[in-house]
Amino acid sequence: VQVVESGGGSVQPGGALTLSCAASGSIRTIFAMGWHRQAPGKQRDLIATIFSNDNTNYAESVKGRFTISRGDAKNTINLRMDNLKPDDTAVYYCYVEASEYAGGVPFDYWGEGTRVIVSS
Repeated sequence: VQVVESGGGSVQPGGALTLSCAASGSIRTIFAMGWHRQAPGKQRDLIATIFSNDNTNYAESVKGRFTISRGDAKNTINLRMDNLKPDDTAVYYCYVEASEYAGGVPFDYWGEGTRVIVSS
């Protein structure tokens, strides 16, 4: 299973960015997809998840500003980030919780990350 993120970059405070994530390869079932982020010198934190039933979860730090959604293509998701703050500066990692076989144990697969810098 391969996971590839795109859409990172630099933006001024108050600006917006949209990240995208695509999963491919031997995927039988996707249980959830989402985003973690890791700021310099800090641990990696889960910030948004979309489940197979389309339910979503957000960390308090991004609730009301970030929106996770399914992309137009199969096995893709987007993260719309509005009203960005300097504290949102981090490397953003997409993950996919998926199984490769029917009834198989799900694993988390990760992308290599995309950097977001929020600075004036």
